[in-house]
Amino acid sequence: MEILGIGPNWLLIWVVTWSSHSSIIGGLVAGLVLGLIQDAMTAPYPTHIIPLAFAGFVTAFLQKKRYIQEDFISIALVTFIMAIIAETFMAIQFGLIGNQSFAEIWSQHKQVALGSAVISSLWAPVLYFPLSQFWKVKNN
Repeated sequence: MEILGIGPNWLLIWVVTWSSHSSIIGGLVAGLVLGLIQDAMTAPYPTHIIPLAFAGFVTAFLQKKRYIQEDFISIALVTFIMAIIAETFMAIQFGLIGNQSFAEIWSQHKQVALGSAVISSLWAPVLYFPLSQFWKVKNN
């Protein structure tokens, strides 16, 4: 499933799902580990560690402060916002690498960020529900 050739950010969805059930350190570590794994499988720069670690930290922080609850709408909304932030981190890194100008990057950034955010937020509840049920059964 794609929107404008942009698919869901599966690792971001997993980090948000995991972080909504773990501590702040657990969310941060999940983002770091998945960022390292994605960097190992793809080009090491721009790095995926920064946006995924940030998403894990912020999601766990919001959950601990009870700003988000365990429902589909909250998870979809947090995933939408984190996808936009993650794509913004990536766009900034692409600009700092210097292969393209910031103007070229920002002109494509809107389409990439919005497409990724929409498709990821639609898939987030689909992944969240079975994992949430599994973790509840496992913890009981």
